[in-house]
Amino acid sequence: MSNERLLKQVSKQMAYLLRHAPERSGLQLDPEGYVSLDELVHALRQSIPAVTPETVKAVVALVEPQKQRYAIQGDAVRANYGHSLAERIELVPAEPPAVLFHGTARDALSQIRDTGLLPMKRQYVHLTTDRQLAMSVGGRHGPACLLELDAKRAYAEGVVFYQANFTFWLADAVPSCFISWP
Repeated sequence: MSNERLLKQVSKQMAYLLRHAPERSGLQLDPEGYVSLDELVHALRQSIPAVTPETVKAVVALVEPQKQRYAIQGDAVRANYGHSLAERIELVPAEPPAVLFHGTARDALSQIRDTGLLPMKRQYVHLTTDRQLAMSVGGRHGPACLLELDAKRAYAEGVVFYQANFTFWLADAVPSCFISWP
């Protein structure tokens, strides 16, 4: 197996374990979503025996680095966003940039007009500062549509935002009145 294929395989398994099912491998996330690097490596080896701590560090640094899916702090690692766990990952509220983007499937537009942006099966609504990245994410479930959010006004009117990393921002929900429609 090529190194690139191994890293992508490990990244997918990391996403599953850190974002959706840590208990399936006996992982215990702290309130901010971190788990010991050694514990994660042990859990990953159950399905991918070749994994080492260096493999996990390479995934964090090299697999779609613009998305910054994971973070390593000391000897702990976490998924930065995308959690569907029952217990909510606690993040610190932050003031967002003036404009944020959300990519979605065109078929979802009428529901979003009615309800605003909701986290659906995730803990938070995912937003980004990168138009192209939003379109890429939005195109996973059909023809993509780009929504532009007046994050500055939303924040001023009480919408709480969290910075997941330098590219992604999260919110509990975003009412449709802050969205510019295509």
